[in-house]
Amino acid sequence: MAMQPWFTDAKLGIFVHWGIYAVDGVQESWSFYDDIVPYDRYMSQLDRFTASRYDPRDWARLFARAGAKYAVLTSRHHDGVALWDTAHGDLNVGRDLIAGYADALREQGLKVGLYYSHSDWSHPDYASTRKPGRPPELEDNRYSEVAAEDEDLQAWERFLAYRDGQIRELTSRYKPDLLWFDGEWDRSEEQWRIPELAALIRSEVPDVVFNARMLSEGDYATPEQGAPVVPPEGPWELCLTINDSWGHQHHDHNHKSVDQLIRYFTETIGGGGNLLLSVGPREDGTIPAEQAERLEGLGAWIARHAEAVYGTERGLPPGHHYGPSTLSEDRRTLYLILFDAPRAEINVRGLLGKVRKVSVLGSGTELAHRVTGGLHETPGILWIEPPAAPDLDPHATVLAVELEGELELYRGAGRF
Repeated sequence: MAMQPWFTDAKLGIFVHWGIYAVDGVQESWSFYDDIVPYDRYMSQLDRFTASRYDPRDWARLFARAGAKYAVLTSRHHDGVALWDTAHGDLNVGRDLIAGYADALREQGLKVGLYYSHSDWSHPDYASTRKPGRPPELEDNRYSEVAAEDEDLQAWERFLAYRDGQIRELTSRYKPDLLWFDGEWDRSEEQWRIPELAALIRSEVPDVVFNARMLSEGDYATPEQGAPVVPPEGPWELCLTINDSWGHQHHDHNHKSVDQLIRYFTETIGGGGNLLLSVGPREDGTIPAEQAERLEGLGAWIARHAEAVYGTERGLPPGHHYGPSTLSEDRRTLYLILFDAPRAEINVRGLLGKVRKVSVLGSGTELAHRVTGGLHETPGILWIEPPAAPDLDPHATVLAVELEGELELYRGAGRF
């Protein structure tokens, strides 16, 4: 299915990891799976999860100010605790926390994304089978699988019926624009029945977007935490935490700076991807000030440079410019991102066409430019006058290079 155009032009999404794990500030799901926290103690957080100050409209307004065009909320993580009053299964927060979120996003013009884990390490029928081909000598985790001789395929059918019931609720109630799946590693595509699951979802929301963890039905790649050195081909999204944790952990104050987030963001969109930036609300539903401030800072930079962000595509390949870049939809304007104040002329290599004008985005100040060198089919180097101090952005300066025609690049090795 063709990728929905809204996704590739969104550039920024907000990932919201919110669940009972925020009560004690432990790692979502993995803390009991890895026997760091006893299961009963982990689940005792359910009675103390209040959402007492949850205001989805505040969230949506903040996300819009950040420059985001979509958000993704953890409707159910691997722990099996649903954020809505599901009729399927016994674990949920006792009320619907998703409807207000979906309505608030749409009021702000944002697309609605929901995270849902294929895995459910609490469901009594989940650990009833194992992934084919798994070596028997590897230790089994009691929450996810059983030994081959103990498989119960009827129990697995019951689990799939439970999953399908929850998926029907999510799609019929909230009509998500994007479904962000996780936990796919626990079973095979055949065991998950991925094509049937996709058909079920699309019967309710035909234009839904899937991430790569829907396996053969996925629409885009999803690198996690580590920025790719070589960007994936096709649509992709880097999912990244603001600090070191997905959900709220009281001790984690290792937040990335606004400068760092702008670098992650521009390098991602320069490679043709979106940044899905995660926040971890407290159990009461409030987003920590340190995270909100960083979203505001990123959003302020995006607002000043929106022309170089929205309506653009991946920029120059490595080797042409020292830093990220984006390209306008008509391929006639190249946007160069400068992280540091240049001490000398900025150069761009391999441009085959002529440059009409170079200016500083925001101030509009025009910069002198010239071309030196070049032989036969090998073009010369474009040199751009460095911006003066008043034209420099405190985080990252953007130069708009207007071309006389569409961008054409020389990618050869020169004349020998």
